[in-house]
Parts: sequence; structure tokens; C-alpha cells
Amino acid sequence: MSRIEGRFAELRMEGHQALVPYISAGDPDAGTTLALMHGLVDAGASVIELGVPFSDPMADGPVIQRAGERALGAGMTLGGVLDLVARFRADDATTPVVLMGYLNPIEAMGYERFAAAAREAGVDGSLVVDMPPEEATELLEALDRQGVDPIFLLAPTTSQARVTAICERARGYVYYVSLKGVTGSANLHTAGVADKVASLRALTPLPIGVGFGIRDAATASAIARVADAVVVGTAVVGRVEEKLSEPEELVGHVCEFVREMSCAVVASREEQ
Repeated sequence: MSRIEGRFAELRMEGHQALVPYISAGDPDAGTTLALMHGLVDAGASVIELGVPFSDPMADGPVIQRAGERALGAGMTLGGVLDLVARFRADDATTPVVLMGYLNPIEAMGYERFAAAAREAGVDGSLVVDMPPEEATELLEALDRQGVDPIFLLAPTTSQARVTAICERARGYVYYVSLKGVTGSANLHTAGVADKVASLRALTPLPIGVGFGIRDAATASAIARVADAVVVGTAVVGRVEEKLSEPEELVGHVCEFVREMSCAVVASREEQ
């Protein structure tokens, strides 16, 4: 059983949903990222999505774009991200870590080398935004050999046939993009999300995470009532940006926000 599968099994037994915060690796520096990873776990994170900075992040809005620019400016690379995960694993052997990023750095490293290095570092899943499953066979085979779960995005516009095909290839969990647009978009319609999640449950036994547009405890609570995992990216990265000029307060500021969301996610299930 993978760490991701085990974590969701634990949460099901407890009657809780997962909170999956996203942070950009290396923003503003590697040491702060490592402190944030441990702080997020203490604040209630079930899984950590760790963004791999890339120069052309087509699915990301301006907040995460700026975070990636800061990380790249500080020298962060895919190898550096893997090193961060290895350092995190020295003190945390249980919290699942998923890398989220783009294909170019992985291609530059090579699929086999990336998959092996990811496993060695302690990575549990890989979400490659611009790698469609129809073209991912070589990467998927490399990940499968190393026991790293491929995570796929599903959009509101994804056809039923393609949803079925993606769910057959996915492992760990499925990530449903709750709205059209880039990360950080507004106008989250929870009723529509609930309908879509219900239809996805008929197609896959995997947990269903929902992200994009979740910006506060209220929206996190609403999504937790219908999904298995609440994925929060821009709102978390925005808290990092708010404290760039006060680095001594940054980790506490971000983790307090995540703790509020964690409490809201837990409370949402207890209220039902």
C-alpha cells in the first residue's frame, strides 16, 4: 500500500476528508520551504503538493507564477526539489508528498532517472500538468516501476470517454479542476462541483480531490462536504507572498491559515 493510499484509508476510517495544501518549492528559498512542509503537517495537512518551478507555467495564475519566478531566481531546480523531499523524509516518513509541475524538467532529466530519483527521495506521486495520458505511456511505465503514483487532472470540459480513460490510468487520487481557467480563479460553484464529483464516483474507486478556486475556510468547508480531498494552492502561496518582507513571520502566518482551513474541513464532516 502506497503512502497516499494509506493516508486516504486512515482518513476514511476517521470519517475525515483530506486537506492538500500546495506550496512552490524554493519560494522564497529552500530552507523556508522545508520549514513550511513540516509546519503544514503540524497545521493539519494530509498530503503536501510541492510545486516544481518552471519558466512557463501555463496552468497557473499570477500568484503561483510569481512564486515560481522567485524560486527559479533563488536557484531551485528539479534536482533541488527532490533534495528537499529527501530532507523532509529524514524527519517525516508518513506524510505523502506529490510533485506538481510541467514536463520539460522531467524530460531534461529523463523519465527513468526522474522516476528512480523520485522514489529514492521519498516522492509518492507526480502530477505533470502538460502531459496528456494519451502521450504518457513511457513516463507512466517508469513511474509504475518505481511505485510512484501518477496523478491526473480532470476539467469541467473533459469528455466522458476521456474521463473514463484517465481514471483507468490514474493512481493515488484524481484531481478535479473545479472551474475553467488558471489557478487562483474565482467563481467557485459548489453545487456544480457536487454533481461532477458524484458522476466521477461512478467511474473510479480512487479518492477525488477538488482544487482551483478554494480560497478560504468557507470554500474549503463547502468542498469537503462533497469531495474526498480539498486542494488549496493560490491562497496558501499568497500567504507566503504577503510575508516576504517579514521572513521571521512567514511560516507561522502560512501555517495559521492552513490550520484554519483544516479545522473547517474537519468541522464540515462533523456537521453532516
